[in-house]
Amino acid sequence: MTRTSLIGPWLLVGIGFLALALAFSARSALGLAMPLWESELGWPRSFVSFGGALALVVMAVVAPVAGNLVDRHGARLLLGGGTAVVGFGMLLVAVMDSRWLFLFAFSLIAALGFGAVATHVVATVVARLFERHRGLATGIATSGSTAGQLLVVPLLALLLTDVGWRWSFLALGLACFALVPVIVISLRRRATEQDEEPAAAAHEPLRERLWFLVRSPVFHILFWSFALCGFTTTGVIETHLLPYAAACGFPPLPSATAYGVLSAVNLAGMILAGWLSDQMNRPLLLGIIYIARGLSFILLLYVAADIRLLFIFAVLFGIFDYSTVPPTASLVASHLGLRVMGLAMGLISAGHALGGAVGAFLGGWLFDAFARYDWVWLLSIGLAVLAGLLVLMLRDTPPVGRTMAPAAA
Repeated sequence: MTRTSLIGPWLLVGIGFLALALAFSARSALGLAMPLWESELGWPRSFVSFGGALALVVMAVVAPVAGNLVDRHGARLLLGGGTAVVGFGMLLVAVMDSRWLFLFAFSLIAALGFGAVATHVVATVVARLFERHRGLATGIATSGSTAGQLLVVPLLALLLTDVGWRWSFLALGLACFALVPVIVISLRRRATEQDEEPAAAAHEPLRERLWFLVRSPVFHILFWSFALCGFTTTGVIETHLLPYAAACGFPPLPSATAYGVLSAVNLAGMILAGWLSDQMNRPLLLGIIYIARGLSFILLLYVAADIRLLFIFAVLFGIFDYSTVPPTASLVASHLGLRVMGLAMGLISAGHALGGAVGAFLGGWLFDAFARYDWVWLLSIGLAVLAGLLVLMLRDTPPVGRTMAPAAA
C-alpha cells in the first residue's frame, strides 16, 4: 500500500477519534451538570441518575441496530446522522425547563445518537480499512471515547463555571453539528471505493446473520466477557469510584484529579493494547487485561487508609480499563468475519451496556445494604477474573470455516 493510499484510512481514524470524543463528552456532561440542576432546578440526583440509566438502556437497544446498519450500508450516514442527533439532543438540553423535556432530550434523542456514535461502529469501520496495523488503528480511533473525558470534559467544566450549563450544552451541540459535514465528506469517497462488505451484507437476511452468531461459541465467549467488562467499568468504576472516594473522606478535588489520571492512562492503555493486538496472541492479551483489571480492585479494599493508593489504583486500572476494545474488535473481525462485524460488535456492546447497568444498580444496592463498598470490589475481582478465563478458551487463529460465509451470487 502506497503512502498516498494510507492517508485516507488514517484520516478516518482521526475522524472516528473526534466523533467518539464529542459523543462521550456529551455523555459525561450529565455528571458535571447534576449538582447545578440540583441547586437551580431542584431536581434530586436520583432523578438525573434515572435519566442517565434510561439513556444507557436506549443505547443498548440501538447498538445492535447500528451495527447491522454498518454491515449493510456502511458508516457514512450512520456516523454523520448520529453525531447530528447527539448535537440536536444537546441543543434541546440547553433550552429545557422541565423534567419530561430532559428525559426526551437526553435519555431518548441524545441516547439514540450515543448508540450510533459508539466504539463498535468506529471499530467496524476501521477494521475494514486496515489489514496490517488493524489493532493499532482501532486502538487509536476508539481511544477517543476516553480522550473526551480527558480533553473535552475539563473544557466543558470550565464553561459550566464561567457561562453556565445552558451555554455549555449549546457549545457541545454546535461542536457536534460542525463535525457532521467533515464526517460525511470524508467517508463519501471511501463509501464509493471500498465498501464491498456492506454491499454483500445487504443481501443477507438478518435472521441468517443472527443465527450464525447464536451458533458461534466465539461470539458467546466475547459477548459474556464484554458484559462482565461493562459491569466492572461503566457500572462499578464510572458510577461508584468518586462516591467511594467521598465515603472515604477524601476531598472532591484530589478525587477528581485521580479520576483524571485514570482517564489519561486509559487513553495510553487503549493505544498500547491496539498495538499489542498486532504483535502477540490476542486471547492471551485479552485474558491478561481482564485478570490484571480484576486484581487491581484489591487496592480499593485498602484505599480508605491512604489516598495515595487511590492514585496507584487509577494508574493500574486505567491501563486495563477500555483496553479490552481493540483486541475484542480484532477477534471479532478475524473469528466472525468483517461481513457480520458490525452486528456482532453491536450485540456485544449492548451486553456491555446492560452489564454496566447491572453493575451501577447492584453497586448502589450493596452499599445501601452494608454501608460499605467491600462486597462491590470483591464481586468485581471475581467477575473480571472470570471474563479473563473465558477469553483464554479462544485460539488466536480462527477455526476453519467458522467466519461468515460469502453470500450466494
